[in-house]
Amino acid sequence: MEPLDLAGVGVGPFNLSLAALGDGVAGLRCAFFEQRPEFRWHPGLLIEGATLQVPFLADLVTLADPASPWSFLRFLRERERLFPFYFAERFHIERAEYDAYCRWVSERVPGLCFGHRVDAVRWSAERGLFEVDFTRLDALGGMSAPGRSYARNVVLGIGTAPHVPRALRPSAQDPAVPVYHSAEYLERRAELLAAGHVTVIGSGQSGAEVFLDLLRGRPAGRERLHWLTRSPAFAPMEYSKLGLEHFTPDYTRYFHGLSEPVRDGLLPRQGQLHKAVDAGTLAAVHDELYRRTLELDRGAGDRGGDGGSAGWPDVVLTPGVRVRTAGRGGGARLELGLEHAEQQERGVLTTDAVVLATGYAERPAEGLLAALEGYVRRDGSGRPLVDEDFRLVLDPAVEGSVFVQNAERHTHGVGAPDLGLAAHRSAVILNAVTGRESYPLPRRTAFTTFGLRAGPAAADGGAGGAGRSATVSV
Repeated sequence: MEPLDLAGVGVGPFNLSLAALGDGVAGLRCAFFEQRPEFRWHPGLLIEGATLQVPFLADLVTLADPASPWSFLRFLRERERLFPFYFAERFHIERAEYDAYCRWVSERVPGLCFGHRVDAVRWSAERGLFEVDFTRLDALGGMSAPGRSYARNVVLGIGTAPHVPRALRPSAQDPAVPVYHSAEYLERRAELLAAGHVTVIGSGQSGAEVFLDLLRGRPAGRERLHWLTRSPAFAPMEYSKLGLEHFTPDYTRYFHGLSEPVRDGLLPRQGQLHKAVDAGTLAAVHDELYRRTLELDRGAGDRGGDGGSAGWPDVVLTPGVRVRTAGRGGGARLELGLEHAEQQERGVLTTDAVVLATGYAERPAEGLLAALEGYVRRDGSGRPLVDEDFRLVLDPAVEGSVFVQNAERHTHGVGAPDLGLAAHRSAVILNAVTGRESYPLPRRTAFTTFGLRAGPAAADGGAGGAGRSATVSV
């Protein structure tokens, strides 16, 4: 077979964006391999009414190519919903609609190979190509037949995996124990609504959405819900317009130009940019709780109560709490050992089920790239070095490139997992693969100048290395 220009491993939103934009590059030969039988995007969190945290313009292609046939607006036109969407005036669409849009693209864009599990990626010096070994899977996920493709370049888009805190891993791994990650919430929803007491752990957007959905589904006065988080508060996400400029290519270039110790120090301090909760969701939680106080107070009056105090829902929301231990108690219930950071006190919470809204971690690619281990250059912490074009820094003996998507937060910052930067990153990768400006990129994307080097610095690739001086005129 003629070698591919680009072989993709995984078909999530980021590689789907790359495939969609790659379809618009004449003569480019691409194939993307995905072991699942079809595209699915966080199916366990497609809660009714839950919306994306980015505008609909952050689809797979629009911010790189508004004229692409794979845009969200084109999807709406194909579904004959363009006018209803226009009158609905929705800037943030529901997650379920985004998933439907991505599935529409995945069923039509060429070069997607579902039911293909990539087993290894090797560099063949003799051929001057990457060897991509894969296994075809049958409808039940069983192995069908091995195969191999050759490619000049490879892109890894293997996504993330649910993160489970160490203290809760034994319980989460036991199928008999009702401890579930929020990634499987919808399939466990009926069971959780029927449970006597439920604890939600984690104060990000997923935690808030799960808590709100459980709250709405349980009777007033008998909610029996706990919501715990290590964070010091149930705080809103930074969503000011200038704050959002941290999710621009300008900030990505600036962050990449910083030294490794500075980058590592910045990331833990930027949680408010991406780990907190949408203010509207927090307001909806509070509104639902307040509505229940009115309902309970009204019920107390109907029963002849003194009416001197409002009824309170059976709900506990506690920030600043860490789960130290987890296990079965004396009966069938779970006991969570808690520690409050500010009070420096410990306690035990007994519950019937737990939902872990504890986020996701990058999937390790070491097994997949084991044959390339000797070629990959690493930083002081042992992480792969990634250049400005999202390409692993490899030994010069490797003539091809390995690009990564959503595996470069340590080099490119908080925007790595953000859907709003998907199309731009895809365009950068395609320009690097083709060696030409297949997609023109904007010279400037933010009003904020993140370093002392202004304006034109963004066009030549960054904010400069650590230790460089600059003269600023005011």
